[in-house]
Amino acid sequence: MSDDASGSDVPTLYELAGGWDGLHRLEQTFYDSVLRDPVLQPLFGAGQASHVDHLTMFTAESFGGPDDFSRELGFRHLIDVHRGLKITDEQRQRFIDLYAAALDSAGMPTDPAFRRAVMEHVEFGTSVAQQNSHAETEEDLHPLREVPHWTMEPPA
Repeated sequence: MSDDASGSDVPTLYELAGGWDGLHRLEQTFYDSVLRDPVLQPLFGAGQASHVDHLTMFTAESFGGPDDFSRELGFRHLIDVHRGLKITDEQRQRFIDLYAAALDSAGMPTDPAFRRAVMEHVEFGTSVAQQNSHAETEEDLHPLREVPHWTMEPPA
């Protein structure tokens, strides 16, 4: 649900989250929690200075904001950073749980439709990342090859 040629004035998830600044705050809050978490920290190591900006770019584009992630990094970057990580079910669930907690800590909207859409995005994204982390061949990869776009509309 975004502004489009039909003239819709329904705000995007990007707008509802507070644009770049709001999403950056969310991703920084989340990333800080990941680096402190004994289950997820091994996947992220000591962290990378650019990771929060990359997460923000990806989420912004997914939520109807600028397409900086696709233009600057490309979706293949996302595939490549997950390859070989062998993400476990426990790590995937912890990622989801910490993201949900970060929504509260970062002061994101509490509207149930907003939260549902964000968590559907996280559930889907972690599923794709987990599959790609175990892929041994290109055929084993999830077929997604572009940044997915999320709205507050219920899934079809």
